Amino acid sequence: MDVYDGTAELAAGPLLFARGADEAVCRTAVVCVTRSGDPAPRIVVPDGKATAPLRLATLFEHDVWRADLSLPARAGASYEVNGRLHPVVTRFECDTALAFVSCNGQENGDEARSHEDRDVMWRRLWSEHQRQPFALLLHGGDQLYADEASSAHPEVARWAELALDERPSVVWTDEMEEAVRFYFFRRYLDLLRQPAAASLFAHVPSLMIWDDHDIFDGWGSHPPALQESPVALGLFKAAREMFLLFQLGANEAHLPSICPDRSGQSFTQAAHFPGLSVILPDLRSERRPDRVMGEAGWSAFDAALAQAPEGARRVVVSSVPALGPRLSVVEALLDFYPGQQQYEDDLRDQWQSRAHRAEWRRFLAALEGEAVCRRSPVTIVSGEIHLATRGTMECREGVLIHQLVASGITHPKPPRALGLGLGLLSRLGESPLKGRKIRLRPLPGQNAVYTADRNYLVLTRDEGRWHAAWELEERGRTPALALD
Repeated sequence: MDVYDGTAELAAGPLLFARGADEAVCRTAVVCVTRSGDPAPRIVVPDGKATAPLRLATLFEHDVWRADLSLPARAGASYEVNGRLHPVVTRFECDTALAFVSCNGQENGDEARSHEDRDVMWRRLWSEHQRQPFALLLHGGDQLYADEASSAHPEVARWAELALDERPSVVWTDEMEEAVRFYFFRRYLDLLRQPAAASLFAHVPSLMIWDDHDIFDGWGSHPPALQESPVALGLFKAAREMFLLFQLGANEAHLPSICPDRSGQSFTQAAHFPGLSVILPDLRSERRPDRVMGEAGWSAFDAALAQAPEGARRVVVSSVPALGPRLSVVEALLDFYPGQQQYEDDLRDQWQSRAHRAEWRRFLAALEGEAVCRRSPVTIVSGEIHLATRGTMECREGVLIHQLVASGITHPKPPRALGLGLGLLSRLGESPLKGRKIRLRPLPGQNAVYTADRNYLVLTRDEGRWHAAWELEERGRTPALALD
């Protein structure tokens, strides 16, 4: 048993991160926030190991700490922070349950919402964990809705209201930077303190990848005048700093081993467990209107796939759905209208955009190679669209790749017309890889292709067979969908 003394009361946390596991050891990291001047948190791992807490950052009169933990892969594993015990599921070679969430907020007024309503699905997920504990909690993007960072300083607010061609003229100052950094820091702490979510964060190891709202709406898909303006780059820098701390448990100097790109240009992650590899490509850090990932991102993604043991199931977290309707038709229609359209960046965000078609083929071909050539089942999970749906891609040799979309955990459900419109588009069909038919399908027990309910997804392995089920706010649990 490794013990490090301390008596600090936590300002936020603990927040547990997954780092992989084998038959003997489950590797995790725990992040805690204390008030500056308080001692480091006291970390205890019965029958395991813990590194001394490392101070990742000191900012706004708080310290952010991380300790790396090695928990025994057996029933009854746990860790303690300041005397409080946190049981953790650490065995992956037997029956396993994973949860997937996305879109934890809304674009405007998220902080003003009543948590009685906002967090209803978090409370439901926590209750389910208490009945059947989860081994992993996967977060598919938009963990934080930071769009209102533009209100953190008057000059940032002015920038947001300017015409596109005028935005590069606004200078980014130290005062603006500190105001925006404080906004992001405060928002993360507020979210980490919400009771139901905080309980899950402390007991279930998380793997997280970001999407646009963790920065601001449409990041990477805007024209250069906006994207490359000093204020936009300043917002990205602040968002990146806080993403590292609170979604990766890291800083620039201490990236976790699950990140193949050691330069930090891409935060693609790959965590491996007995019979399971979770791969989270970073689709935001290098995004531009004409690309999804740059060289660093593609190299990291290829390395993540290569590291995964042959035959192990790949759960690939694509922050935007990899299988979807023919949205290029909508893009073409918008070409008839002059100027920047309201939804243009949303369409450019998607794999299906005309600008990303070559990369989309590359992404799908890589996954097909895993499923067919390496005989490793592939399941894609995604969020982003604020609806629930699923799809399949028919690969060579009759192999199916499943796409499961669950969105969002707290975002209000969208108008019914959105689901109907996307459902109509889904009838057009799509085959970016010749001969590999993509089909979008209703959830089990539902009639429409898209379901407008707040929701989360549960993946289970029972006696070696994998299934998926959605928990829908108004309609309850779907029947289980066999993935094998």
